[in-house]
Amino acid sequence: MAQITNAETPVPSSVALLGTGPMGAPIARNLIAAGVPLKLWNRTAHKAKAIHGGQPTDSPAEAASEVVLTVLPDLPQVEQLLNGPAGLLAGWKANRIDNPVLVVHGTVSPVAVAAFAATCRQLHGVTVIDAPLSGGTIGAEEGRLSIMVGGPSEVVERLKPLFELYGATVLRFGSTGAGSIAKACNQIVVAATVTALSEAMALAEASGLDLGHVQEILAGGLANSEVLRQKGQRWIEADFDGGGSAKNQLKDLTFIAEIAAESGLDLPVSSSVRSAFQTMISQGLGGLDHTGIYLSIRA
Repeated sequence: MAQITNAETPVPSSVALLGTGPMGAPIARNLIAAGVPLKLWNRTAHKAKAIHGGQPTDSPAEAASEVVLTVLPDLPQVEQLLNGPAGLLAGWKANRIDNPVLVVHGTVSPVAVAAFAATCRQLHGVTVIDAPLSGGTIGAEEGRLSIMVGGPSEVVERLKPLFELYGATVLRFGSTGAGSIAKACNQIVVAATVTALSEAMALAEASGLDLGHVQEILAGGLANSEVLRQKGQRWIEADFDGGGSAKNQLKDLTFIAEIAAESGLDLPVSSSVRSAFQTMISQGLGGLDHTGIYLSIRA
């Protein structure tokens, strides 16, 4: 694996990032700022071209590098990048890259990504690392994401200096799929916190309280959270456009239900929150930020 050396640690130098959306773009900017030569691809090409200092490409094949980071919503979008003359497999072959690493930064099914990794390794010699992210767009911009990693330990160790350029906490949990289980644990807390805060804001608003003052009290005590810090203004301004969608939140909660069923666990809070998001989406609000569940609660 080709590397560059910064002041302390070697960082892979043959790197591409596919998916320059709300999370991918700030990750790309942090990597470029750290001196990593970065190839970029996005289905909507102008979003990749807008990132100063990157090397925009016209296809996944053209972007194919020794390390390919994908920042996409779910595993099917990653799988679609592989095949065909414009796909990664063709690009790796053309560039004579024999043992590429494909990193899945999206939140995906642990079972599905483990199976995908086994197939990629057996058929194509590709090592798949699942490395879901937590910290939101603000965490991505500030380079302080939490990165939960699953994959072969020796490959993860080689990637860690790269991950640390945009992640403040990088931990390996086991083989491929383990990172996504850790992310499921994270998403239980995130979804429950978002819903609990939405209920609190709905109760405060219905009672005629000042939402800013209520949030100030919450932030000063045990009820404080990163969700409140990053998202609090949304409830005050009733602005629920953009951000992490309710549809994606429900996707995560569905993965959690699958894992719980396989483990023989009954997770009552997760089940209740999943039902609340199902109701929100049935009301046509699935494209809003997940804090928009406030509107469903108020309705």
